[in-house]
Amino acid sequence: MFAAENGLKGDPRLQAISEAIRVVPHFPKPDHKAFKNTVDIFVDRYRDMGISVVAGVEARGFMFGPSIALAIGAKFVPLRKPGKLPGEVISEAYVLEYGTDCLQMHVGAVQPHERALVIDDLVATGGTLSAAIRLLERVGAEVIECACVIGLPEVKGQCRLNGKPLYILVEPREMDNGY
Repeated sequence: MFAAENGLKGDPRLQAISEAIRVVPHFPKPDHKAFKNTVDIFVDRYRDMGISVVAGVEARGFMFGPSIALAIGAKFVPLRKPGKLPGEVISEAYVLEYGTDCLQMHVGAVQPHERALVIDDLVATGGTLSAAIRLLERVGAEVIECACVIGLPEVKGQCRLNGKPLYILVEPREMDNGY
């Protein structure tokens, strides 16, 4: 049911809400091939690496992680911001350029000696990925690699990944739209 059908038709608050919403024509781009190609490249890379956990960083790591995990026969584990996971969690705080943040994971979601891949959409400073690595290693997982669709080369985030490999599909200078 729409609010306008619930006796609110003509309510100026609805008009104000409607006017505050920005519509960007042709966004997101309806390009399922780009998503499929992205997932396929990651699957080709990780299919035979014995990975049992794909840990997706909130929120855009959730777009790629489940598809990759399903294709390689691994489980998907979400790494979320505080207060978003029900039940018992463990937390890892980290420093951002503009403050601090925290990632959480369910207790028992990852077992000792499991081989893990951390996936996110973009790496800049590497702070979030480093926190993800620490979180997984605290429960005894072996982080095999971190993977991102986009890497910002001028920041050199891989310097903060505790020696873990970082796999990046594209950098902004390689992208047509200049990201």
